[in-house]
Amino acid sequence: MRYRLIDEERPHHAVSRLARVLGVSRAGYYAWSGRPPSQRALADAALARRIEQIHEQTDGIYGAPRIHAELADVHAIRVGRKRVARLLRQAGLAGVSKRRSFRTTTPGGEAPAAPDLVARKFTAKRPNELWFADITYVPTWQGWLYLAAVVDACSRYCVGSLDA
Repeated sequence: MRYRLIDEERPHHAVSRLARVLGVSRAGYYAWSGRPPSQRALADAALARRIEQIHEQTDGIYGAPRIHAELADVHAIRVGRKRVARLLRQAGLAGVSKRRSFRTTTPGGEAPAAPDLVARKFTAKRPNELWFADITYVPTWQGWLYLAAVVDACSRYCVGSLDA
């Protein structure tokens, strides 16, 4: 990892200074730079190409678990799921995940519906003539985030918001 950093920063700084700052020897860096890729790196490159092919064939839907299963079942390649996930991440690929649906309100038959005062016409000729508002619920790791916004119909600017 340190040698890779030296290699990236080499056009900007001297190798000897980078090696001294990172606490490695200059000779170690040059030995690393002249070394051919390891068997693991070559195997990872071949596996990454296969993973990219599978990802492309499935229109980008498959993620690490399904690609891992296809490698084992169809291609008879036994590798770890975390290795498949790492190679997908390094390639900048991700599968499509189905989001869980949340029920934010419960229907209650006792309250009448609010009257439609604007007759479904959400346009205005001047600012501050018509405002409309909405509230949404955003799930976060710490719980629900409630976001309310008020928008001016003429300018489409948010004239007020509240998050709680």
